[in-house]
Amino acid sequence: MAALPTYVRLLLDGAGEEFDPGVVTSEMERGLAKMRVGQSRVVVDVPATILFETTADTISFETWYFDVIKRVGLFDWRNPRTGQLLSVRFRGGDIGKLVPVTGGYAMAKRDVTLQYLR
Repeated sequence: MAALPTYVRLLLDGAGEEFDPGVVTSEMERGLAKMRVGQSRVVVDVPATILFETTADTISFETWYFDVIKRVGLFDWRNPRTGQLLSVRFRGGDIGKLVPVTGGYAMAKRDVTLQYLR
């Protein structure tokens, strides 16, 4: 399986994890609503910023994105919080807008959301 390229730095500033609990709620005429687990696995979203330190890294990443994972493929990524190796993808195949950090895109970044099944 493909892996996130080593030249891609994941910035933890503003990162986090969020998931839909997958709970089905039935409103009751009186009292608390009844709840039950609706799905055994949930999709976890990990918003993050990826940083490219050179223009060549930016170009290499786009080549990897289009040719290796073909925009929607899964790839290996080590979760910095748990240390666990996970199969993840970019939510909706979206790698966000390329934003220059320094002039001439010598350093650039993208805001992405990684997804995996828990």
